[in-house]
Amino acid sequence: MHRALEAWVHEIAAHTKPDRVVWCDGSDAENERLIGEMLKDGTLQRLNAEKFPNSYYHRSHASDVARTEHLTFICTEKKDDAGPTNNWMSPADASARVWPLFAGAMKGRTMYVVPYLMGPASSPFAKVGVEITDSAYVVISMRIMTRMGAVALNHLGENGEFVKGLHSLGDLNPDRRFICHFPERNEIWSVGSGYGGNALLGKKCFALRIAGAQARREGWLAEHMLILGLEDPAGETTYVAAAFPSACGKTNLAMLVPPASFWGYKIWTVGDDIAWLRFGPDGRLWAINPEAGFFGVAPGTGPKTNPNAMETIRKNSIFTNTALTKDMCPWWEGMESGTPEGLTDWRGNPYTPGSADKAAHPNSRFTAPASQCPSISPKFEDPQGVPISAFIFGARRGSLVPLVYEAFDWNHGVYVGSSVASETTAAATGAVGVLRRDPFAMLPFCGYNMGDYFGHWMNIGAPGNVPGTSTPKRLPKIFHVNWFRQSAEGKFLWPGFGENLRVLNWILSRCRGKGEAVETPIGYVPGPGGIDTTGLSIAPGAMEELLRVDAKGFAAEWPQLNEFYAKFGDRLPAEIRRQHEAQRKRLGA
Repeated sequence: MHRALEAWVHEIAAHTKPDRVVWCDGSDAENERLIGEMLKDGTLQRLNAEKFPNSYYHRSHASDVARTEHLTFICTEKKDDAGPTNNWMSPADASARVWPLFAGAMKGRTMYVVPYLMGPASSPFAKVGVEITDSAYVVISMRIMTRMGAVALNHLGENGEFVKGLHSLGDLNPDRRFICHFPERNEIWSVGSGYGGNALLGKKCFALRIAGAQARREGWLAEHMLILGLEDPAGETTYVAAAFPSACGKTNLAMLVPPASFWGYKIWTVGDDIAWLRFGPDGRLWAINPEAGFFGVAPGTGPKTNPNAMETIRKNSIFTNTALTKDMCPWWEGMESGTPEGLTDWRGNPYTPGSADKAAHPNSRFTAPASQCPSISPKFEDPQGVPISAFIFGARRGSLVPLVYEAFDWNHGVYVGSSVASETTAAATGAVGVLRRDPFAMLPFCGYNMGDYFGHWMNIGAPGNVPGTSTPKRLPKIFHVNWFRQSAEGKFLWPGFGENLRVLNWILSRCRGKGEAVETPIGYVPGPGGIDTTGLSIAPGAMEELLRVDAKGFAAEWPQLNEFYAKFGDRLPAEIRRQHEAQRKRLGA
């Protein structure tokens, strides 16, 4: 037994006072027992066994349906180390305000000790976490999302490092809800929430906020990025990593099905949400997906938008806050045309078709094993990961930002990533459709000062060899995409979904030193014919509008971006300032 782990478990049990303590092994028998208990107490409902075998429905508290960013804190000794984009609480204040909320919080409940591994079991890049929780729903979800149980303890050994995660449902009162991260001691506390992003501590809490701080110290990257492989008709596969804010099409892109006009192309899904990247022996950045499952946004997912996701979730899955049909199947807006009669909405009430409210919560979710995805990559469990040829940043912008453009070089690409702005979605509490800066799609997930984060990206791309070797760095190209540009009438100009392969194909060409491109003040856009539109039904003039760069429009946003950068003071890298000024001059602002 790992003595430090055993001592910590005893400490938490003494403070939270559970009725019993269970060490989870991740076995089928354990999973079946927990599901049986939750079916009995109403935490879960069994879904239609014929249409969704071994699948279950969970309904969370109505106040607990999304990430609570305003209650999420980075707890560093110095406030400036957390930075201006994070909520800060000192470790001492957390001990005074949050630790007492755990006192006796597990009375009458079972305390589960959940060892889990982030990354393929044989990967030298994998890391161990241990989550202590009083939620059986969290346990069965972590079993899907991570490699859980003995595999993690075997990786940990007797003296290995692990990330501590303490979670309790508490009383689910938003006034007593906190998600605290201690990057200086690799620890997470979460109380008062059962929602996935707040309660499945291996996900955003560990894999991004804590791992991001570890990555900076150790010289690698932990990013809010999908990973996909694009195989061409000749059988050559090129891998890209792409960062999008939540609910902006990441899962759809990761599982893209090529349109019929692109015969012979395949998309291989390595990951849909998080990427850990390190330099390999060949000087390239190699990525692994630390997760083992998908925690996807359900609304908008359907046979047209993401057939691979629909196939993935047909068995062994958990659905949270969707609607339910009369025959106990999950349902959500965008799943199919028309609204079935007899729906029960996400609150548990009868649903009236045509109601102003949605039957499924806009942030309702599915949790499913990645191994069930028809497009899952044969490299999914590869311990070395896959080599990345391009980074793609994306955003939801109804206007201004073109369909795709390429950064001039690495440093300009980091500037592009740092300047991303997107319209907010239902994945976080607060207003929807508001434009906010979301650098690298990491605004809610960066576990330290984001100015230092920009600097870390600059350092990763600094000229020279891979640290500790004589191998030259071979850096990916950097691109920006926007599938959501609209016409003056408010209609989407680009069909999206499978047709996004046309954009990926141009990106692939650019990575291979080909592809027509035109230089603009913000980067290179596809030249005439650069995007293959063969067989595509698109309005006349739409491609010209999609690729048009409005210098005056970008110039008008420059002061607001300048104000955003000013928040970081002297923590903003000088190279970001230089790139920002160069952009201003190119725009004629």
